Amino acid sequence: MIRRVTLCATLLVFLFQFLLPLICQGQEAEGRSPKPNPEGGLRRGARTMGGKQFWTDLYVFRDWRIQKNALTGHCRLLDDQDLRQTWGSYDHCLQTFQAIRRQRSLPPLKSRAVVTIHGLGRTRQSMDPVGRAVLQAARVDDQHVEWINMSYASTRGDMTAHAEALDQVLRGLDGVEEVDFVAHSLGNLVIRRWLHLQTERQDPPADLPRVGRIVMLAPPNGGAEMAQRLNENGLFHFVLGTSGTQLAREWELVQQKLAIPQTSFGIIAGDVQLPKDGNPLIEGPDDLVVSVEETKLSGADDRYVGPFSHTYIMDQEKVHEAILRFLKHGYFLDKDRRTALESP
Repeated sequence: MIRRVTLCATLLVFLFQFLLPLICQGQEAEGRSPKPNPEGGLRRGARTMGGKQFWTDLYVFRDWRIQKNALTGHCRLLDDQDLRQTWGSYDHCLQTFQAIRRQRSLPPLKSRAVVTIHGLGRTRQSMDPVGRAVLQAARVDDQHVEWINMSYASTRGDMTAHAEALDQVLRGLDGVEEVDFVAHSLGNLVIRRWLHLQTERQDPPADLPRVGRIVMLAPPNGGAEMAQRLNENGLFHFVLGTSGTQLAREWELVQQKLAIPQTSFGIIAGDVQLPKDGNPLIEGPDDLVVSVEETKLSGADDRYVGPFSHTYIMDQEKVHEAILRFLKHGYFLDKDRRTALESP
C-alpha cells in the first residue's frame, strides 16, 4: 500500500514538471505530411507551431530552420515566423533556403554562437529567456554573437539520434568558428553524447566549430532517481519515449557513451527546499526532479546551487546573470568563490 501511494505521488510530481509546460505551450498535430494544393504545388506560408515533440532541427540559420518529422521522415523549411516555405527531402529544403538567402541577401552568420538546447519533453521556446538574455548582453557589450536555438523530438528518439542531429546542425553553421552551449536537463546529455561521438570517429569532420564554454542547467549527469522510480509505469515510457526509458532502465549502458567535456563547463543546480528537502521521494536536496548530487560531473570549473525548480530554472533572472558571467569569465558568482569539481 505504501509503495503504491509513493509511486502515485511520484507520478503526480512527474506530470506537473513535464506535462504542464507541454500543455501550456500547446501540442501540434503535424505528424502527417502536408497536402499539396490543387495545382500540385506546395501550400507555402502555412503557419506551424515551430516544431514540438515530432520535429528535429537538421539545419538552423538564425530563426530559419529545416526540420525532420520523427514519424514520417519528411523535412520542411520554416522561416523566421515559423511559416512553412516548402517541404520534401532535406536537399530540396536546403536548396530552397539557399535560393531565398541569395534573393534576400541574408547576411552570413557571425563567427561566435551560443547554442541553446532544451530538455526532455520541452520545446525550444522554453530556452527563449536564456537566448534573449544572451542577445541583450551581446548588445550591451557590443559583441557579435549569434543565438542558435535547437529543437529536437526529445520524446521520439534516443540520445544518439539527438546527438547526430546536433552534429548536423553544428556542421551547417557556415562561418561560425566557436560555439558555447547552454542546455537544460536532457539537453546536456545530448551534448555529452555528441562529444563522445567525436571520439568514436576516426576522421572527425573538419567543418565543426570549436567548443568554447558549456553551461549545464539541472543536468542529470548521474542519472535520475525519479525516472528509475517510474521504471515500471507504462505512462512514463509512453509519454517520454526512448530517452525517458534510457534514463529509467538503461542508465548503466547510456552513461558509458557520455563524454566528460574537455573544455570549460559549469553546472547550475536547483534546491527548492520545499517544505524542507524538496521532493521527499528523492534522496538529498533536489529541484523536484533531479537531486543536486545527480547534477555533479567531475571536471566542472564551477557549480552554483540556488532555489530553482527543474522545470523553470531557465526562467530565473539570477540564473541568466550566472550564465552570462560564466560564458564571459568562466565562473558563476565570483572568481574567488568558484566551486570546482575535481577531475577523476
